[in-house]
Amino acid sequence: MLTPKEIECLRACNECSAACLQCATACLNENNPKPMAHCIALDFECAEICRLAATSMASGGTQMAAVCALCATACEACAIECSKHAMDHCQQCAAACKRCADACRGMAK
Repeated sequence: MLTPKEIECLRACNECSAACLQCATACLNENNPKPMAHCIALDFECAEICRLAATSMASGGTQMAAVCALCATACEACAIECSKHAMDHCQQCAAACKRCADACRGMAK
């Protein structure tokens, strides 16, 4: 059974993964996606790591703390990049990444 803290973090990871995938897709649909290449790459990487963290928590993985620490780092990097861009999808992604980083940092301790 998951603790309330684990449930909160798992939810933040799933929401962040979805926000990152939505951001990457929206960036790819921009008129000129080339300048967004770094943002897109971080979005995809962060989404994968968030899914890994959610899976680790849901299964009570023995490496959950380490995976959550990695997730927090990935989310922080993605939030920094996305916050540089004015598009709504980037700003929403940055906010989701910040929430997830905070939740994962708490789980990593």
